[in-house]
Amino acid sequence: MFEDRSDAGIALAGALEAHRGGPLLVLAIPRGGVEVGYQVAKHLGAEFSILIARKLPLPYNPEAGFGAIAEDGSTFVFHEAAARIPGPMLEAIQRRQREEIERRIQALRGGAPLPELAGRTVILVDDGIAMGSTMRAAILLCKRRSAAKIVVAAPVAGERIIRELETLVDEVVVLERPPAFRAVAQVYRNWYDVQDSEVLDILERWRLDRAEP
Repeated sequence: MFEDRSDAGIALAGALEAHRGGPLLVLAIPRGGVEVGYQVAKHLGAEFSILIARKLPLPYNPEAGFGAIAEDGSTFVFHEAAARIPGPMLEAIQRRQREEIERRIQALRGGAPLPELAGRTVILVDDGIAMGSTMRAAILLCKRRSAAKIVVAAPVAGERIIRELETLVDEVVVLERPPAFRAVAQVYRNWYDVQDSEVLDILERWRLDRAEP
């Protein structure tokens, strides 16, 4: 069990020690992944930013999804699930998530673009990987932006998802692989939904860290 996302991030950073140095970029997926990513970037001395990706929720079960979309439009879809959704409804769901992505870019990143990815090692961080759709959309974005190496890192994920992601990226680093994996929250003692205000506080902490002599 991890005490909270900060504790998980510190543990994950230790497992990524081999990546210290070079043109390293840590990209966290908001909102839950931002504290974890902050701890990783701080420990490794990497550049840090956030990559916005959103789950495409099923219309009658929003906790589940049929895919995800990243901020550059890179989209991953579970085609079998998407095929059961009427076309107009599918388009409406995607439109709503694109609007939310734009809102988050403005609210959380001040409208700033992503850092340059080309030729760099990029570590994609979340607080856990359940279905893996948002992570897959983020991976597609990194490939389109010509990242030299892509590492997926999370405190927890299921074995099946880990195996699938390992076929897509250079490395997958996951600390906990519960045999009966039901939800990311099951490995955290202190679990709660992260709000925009906390993300902004973490990013301000990062700016202050970088400003220190």
